[in-house]
Amino acid sequence: MQKAYFNWSSGKDSALALYKILAEKEFEVTKLVTTINSDVERVSMHGLRETLLDRQAEALGFPLEKILLHGAISMTEYSEVLGAAAQKAVDEGNTHSIFGDIFLEDLKAYRDEQLTKVGLKGVYPLWKKDTKQLITEFIDLGFKVITVCVNGKHLDKSFAGRIIDHQFIADLPPDVDPCGENGEFHTFVFDGPIFSKPILFEVGEIVKRSYKPKADQEDNCFSEDQKPWDTEFYFCDLIPVQCLHCS
Repeated sequence: MQKAYFNWSSGKDSALALYKILAEKEFEVTKLVTTINSDVERVSMHGLRETLLDRQAEALGFPLEKILLHGAISMTEYSEVLGAAAQKAVDEGNTHSIFGDIFLEDLKAYRDEQLTKVGLKGVYPLWKKDTKQLITEFIDLGFKVITVCVNGKHLDKSFAGRIIDHQFIADLPPDVDPCGENGEFHTFVFDGPIFSKPILFEVGEIVKRSYKPKADQEDNCFSEDQKPWDTEFYFCDLIPVQCLHCS
C-alpha cells in the first residue's frame, strides 16, 4: 500500500474520511497530523484541549504529530510551516496526504498547490459527496460526536455542546450545511467504529469569543478587498476525565 499521512481535525469529517480510507485499504496511514494554536494549547479552530486530542490518537492507534501555530499567524508563515511539515512527511516516505474536505473548491486548490511543491498528492475520500447523506451515514455507523465550536453568525449558543444526532440535524436552520462545511460548526468525535475505546470527558463552560484582524498585520487572511472572516464564535470546553460519574 502507498503511504499517506492523515490531516486530523479531531472532528466528524476527519473521522468519516479515516473510516473510509481504512475500509478501502489502498493507503497505509502512517500518522495523524493536527495543527495546534500554541497560544492556548488547543486544536486550531476547534478549541479542543490537547489532552483529548492525545486520547483520540491513542484510541485510533496512530502516531500523532502536532504542528504548532501561534494565534496571529500570517498566511505566508502558515504556508511555510505547513510546507515544512509536508516536506518532512515526504522524507519519511509518504506519497499522499489525506483530508476530510467535502466541497470547498478554493481550499482544495490551495492544498493541492502546496502539496505539489513537495511532490505529494492529495486524497479526499468525501469530496463532492452529498453532505446530508454523509452526516446520516456518520450517525448510523455509530460515531459519537459533540459540537465544540459554533459560528455565531449562523447558530446561537444553544447549538454549542450538543451531541450530533438526527434531531440536531433537523434543528439546523435551512441555510446551515448539515456537515458544517462552510464553518458553521466544529466538532469532537469521542467514539465510533474506528476507536478502540471511547474518549471520556465532561462538558464544561460555553464561552463567546470575538476576534478581529490586527491593524498592523497585512498578510493575515483579512483583506480590505474581501468580506472579512466571521468573527464571533461559541466554544464549549470539554474537560478530560478518567471515568464518568466517579465519586
